[in-house]
Amino acid sequence: MVAPAYSSLELVRESFDAHAPAELAEATKAASASAHHAHHAQQTDVQEANDALEYLVGVNLARLRAERQLSLDALARASGVSRAMLAQIESGRSVPSIKVLHKISSALKVSVAAFLRRHATNGIEYLPAEQATRLVTSNGRFSARPLFPLSAPASAEFHELRIAPLHAESGSPRPPGTTINLVVSDGTLEIRVHDRAQLLATGDAIVFDADQPHTLRNPGNTEARAYQVTVNAETPPRWHVPADSRRIDDAS
Repeated sequence: MVAPAYSSLELVRESFDAHAPAELAEATKAASASAHHAHHAQQTDVQEANDALEYLVGVNLARLRAERQLSLDALARASGVSRAMLAQIESGRSVPSIKVLHKISSALKVSVAAFLRRHATNGIEYLPAEQATRLVTSNGRFSARPLFPLSAPASAEFHELRIAPLHAESGSPRPPGTTINLVVSDGTLEIRVHDRAQLLATGDAIVFDADQPHTLRNPGNTEARAYQVTVNAETPPRWHVPADSRRIDDAS
């Protein structure tokens, strides 16, 4: 029997068509598994965040109530929130609404923010100067002392700065949207942002965008001291990109 005649192109096409369905199915399966994994990871992150919030609110409520030596019944009467709801919140089984938190905070005489803190649960945190940790650079010619708790990420930072005579200290650019508000308490400072310089005397203040190169220089012959508030840029959740994510064009 004579074998049917096929051109080389037909053989190639036949070979491709025979394998394409299997390869396509395998690729589709892999893509589906990857999408399912990403969705599951996102759900896990959200659930962990919710669990952490429930735990934080519950721990702070229990601590605040204990500090005031209030029973659940007493707090329920003072706040108008049921004993059962208070018990659920303390055990981390429920996250209260803002309205409920406001009722509880009013009864405990604290701010609503006290339930969301990992520090200063009673609304006050003492930061002794002798226990402060200073950031010292340039062989001690520049130092920055944090005047805020370092135990948790902060949307704003507050520092005391000390700059030695004739010393210049460069600041690292921050993410876009970050601003710095600086006031000189002692001496004189010159701040340079890009090519623009501004001389600040004692009592003068300045606000500038911190996502650009900037330098502080003490032109005087005595130490200069300043206080700096850095308001960090807010990053909306939709901008969050997981560390293990890959761009589509990187895979192509």
